[in-house]
Parts: sequence; structure tokens; C-alpha cells
Amino acid sequence: MDEIFGVMRSPNAIVFGNGQRHALGQIIGRIGTRVLVCTDQRFAASTAMDEILADLKSKGLDCLVFDGTQAELPLSSIEECVKFCEGFNPDVIAGIGGGSCMDMAKLVSLLLTHGGPMDRFYGEFKVPGPVIPVVAVPTTSGTGSEVTPVAVLADHARDLKVGVSSPYLIPHTAVCDAELTLTCPPGLTALSGADALTHAVEALTAISHPRTPELSQQRVFVGKNLFSDQHALAAIRAIFKYLPRAIEDGSDANARSMLMYGAVSAGMAFGVAGTAAAHAIQYPVGALTHTAHGLGVATLLPYVMAYNAPACLHELMAMGDAIGVTHGTSEQIVLETIERTRDLCARIGIPRTLAGLKLPEDKLDWVAEQSMLSARLINNNPRKLDVEGVREIVQNAFYGTH
Repeated sequence: MDEIFGVMRSPNAIVFGNGQRHALGQIIGRIGTRVLVCTDQRFAASTAMDEILADLKSKGLDCLVFDGTQAELPLSSIEECVKFCEGFNPDVIAGIGGGSCMDMAKLVSLLLTHGGPMDRFYGEFKVPGPVIPVVAVPTTSGTGSEVTPVAVLADHARDLKVGVSSPYLIPHTAVCDAELTLTCPPGLTALSGADALTHAVEALTAISHPRTPELSQQRVFVGKNLFSDQHALAAIRAIFKYLPRAIEDGSDANARSMLMYGAVSAGMAFGVAGTAAAHAIQYPVGALTHTAHGLGVATLLPYVMAYNAPACLHELMAMGDAIGVTHGTSEQIVLETIERTRDLCARIGIPRTLAGLKLPEDKLDWVAEQSMLSARLINNNPRKLDVEGVREIVQNAFYGTH
């Protein structure tokens, strides 16, 4: 039996529940007095933002709002925000919005604290010390950025998206109020939820690294462990049950809350365990097809699960139990678990194949080769991967072969 080992890294506090955004003024006021708010134009123009800013100002906080966050978070947008707040000297940064807004807050905090250029921080454990405290407020249920040690950006000097991973990037506090997701349209709800599901499944089935005392000190993402497994299973249970409900009726407050709970739990899982092949392959797929991240990883997910099944039967059986697949042989349970995942993705509008994402057929080999460049993700996969193994996944996912 594998020795018991666990790592949990999280914000100082996670405040969860409907209406909890109204506590922001008190929460931020205990950390600092000058707050830079990073958001996007859509949320900046909302009534909810007006209420939040009024609350912050009523607590005597000096606020500066940057609403220029762009999807996929280009490096130029981050540098624009840093320049925008020159002379303001924030002592708290609030990221309010989707994953890009929260990642913006993390990376602006990093640059304001330690200076650039940004590329010196790419990878793991490159951040030299603490950063300006970040308070993260998600308005979608998907990325889990409100609780994770990673921020992803698009550096156009490179072909693929890049990440900065460090425990110092974990937000000081996460305020998770599902009422902020009630206006999230069905399509975005589906893509965000599919992203969270992929986080949870890949965390649950991640490789188990040797449990040395150095593991947690040398890796941000330590592979599957006692704590990440429990968070991943909680996320899978919640997302399978409540994602379809939240898509079908966006005003279902209970479904919205439980879906956000699933996304936060998935973030807690992959924030220490890491993700694997689906994310590695999505980077080149996304670069070619310009499709949303959640769309790509969820399209790949059933094929990655099928490829990895021989190396993670126990974990996929645990997933099956979490979603109500309890009868049959171990092989039958695993096959049914993968099929239910495939059916859920199809039900919420995820294409069944990479061809459905309009990936060019003549680029399959290129995708396989480029995927291998994401060494951290490839090495976190439970079944050993080489370019031939990735090519097998990519071809199956393109042609729809199971």
C-alpha cells in the first residue's frame, strides 16, 4: 500500500456563500487601505461592481479600477495595468471576474513587488518571495484561480500560453459568491464547468510521485495525494450533478452554488496535484483552433481517460462510485465512467472530436510534437507518455475512435 502523503495549499481564508461579496470591504480593510481592482469591461459596467465599489469606499478604502483585462490574458495587457497604476502604490489587489481577471491580479501583484521582465518567472518556484496580497472574487465557476498557485498568460513572443507557478501566487483570500454567476450565459457556464471537471479528473488521476521529503519543496504540483483526491472527488460529484442544472436554468441558485463549490474544490485539487495530458495537448490545439480552453480540454478528456485507464483503474473506479457507477467488474465500471463523462460533455455542448473543433487533419503530428514541450504536464500523466502515446490520443480524439 502506498504510504499516506498529502499536501494542501490554499488561501488564508475562503469565504463562500450567497451575498458574501458584501463582506469585501471588511475583508480588504483588514489587509490594506489602497486597493487596485482588476476586472474586465463587462463586469466593470455591472450593478454588482457599483455595489462592490460603494462598499469598499464606505470602509474608507482608496480604490483604483483597471477594467482592461482581456480574454486569454496577453502579456501586453498585464504590462498596461502595471503602467496604469503607477504612483498609486496599492497594498491590496482584488481580481474580480473570470480566470483572466484573477490571474491579472496575481501577475500585476508579482510585477509590482519584484519587477519584470515577466519571463524570468515562467515555470515553477521562480517567484523569489511574497507578493502584494490578492483577494480573488470569481464570477464564473471554472478556472479555480481563486485558490491556485498558478497564473496563465499569452506571451506573443512564444507560440503557446505560458504559466507562472508559485505558492506565493495563491490569493490571500477568496470570496466565492455564486450570486455573481447568475447572469453567466449557458455557453460560458458549460465551458467553465467542463474546465473544472477536467481539473478534477486530471488531479484525481495524476501520477503518484515518490514521497520524498523534498517533493513538496521542489515541486509546486506534487501529483495525486491524500488531500487532492478528496477535493477532486467532491468536485466530480458536484459538477456531474449540478452543471446540467445550472445550464438548463441559470436562475437555479442551489445549482449555481454547488457548481461553484465544485469549481473551488477542483482548484484545491489540481493546485497541488497538477493536471496532465488533456491540458498539454490543448495548448497546441488551442493555438491552432483559437477555441476556448475549457472546450478543448473537455473534448480531449474522455480520450485521455481511456488512454490512462490501465494506469489508474483504482482512481477511475473511485470516480465511478462518486457519480453512481457501482455495478459490474472493474473494467465495466471504468468503461461506464468514461462513457458517462463523454455523455455529460456532449449534453452540455462539447464537441465529441477534435475534428469538431476544426483542427486541421494535417496538423495532428505537429500537435503531438508540440504537446511534448509541456514537460511538467506530460510528466504528471499517470501513464508514461512519449510522442507516440500523445499521437495515439490525438488521433483517437480527432477521429472519434474509442
